[in-house]
Amino acid sequence: QVQLVESGGGLVQAGGSLRLSCTASGNIFTINHMGWYRQAPGKERELVALSGSTIANYGDSVRSRFTNSRDNTKNTVYLQMNSLKPEDTAVYYCHANLKERQWSPNQRYWGQGTQVTVSS
Repeated sequence: QVQLVESGGGLVQAGGSLRLSCTASGNIFTINHMGWYRQAPGKERELVALSGSTIANYGDSVRSRFTNSRDNTKNTVYLQMNSLKPEDTAVYYCHANLKERQWSPNQRYWGQGTQVTVSS
């Protein structure tokens, strides 16, 4: 079984910065890509950032302000969020697409979510 554990959320003023971390643990053969989605009250979950060996995707609203980086030796991703805006307030969910064994199908896993609140 694979678990994703997030940390680093909290309350920050507009214009400030936060860094989220997410570590994947358990039976992992390879991680195809790993990153973040977010969901604000009353809205659908949306892409924030994903990183893999061949992809680096960002949501349009966070491009140039957020950076997603990976430490493959630790199965960890870090989301550096700068110039935060009140509209960035949401629950941020870590996401990983991975194989548990060499011949396993790709599977998607989600963290429990961490709250980020940006005050104006």
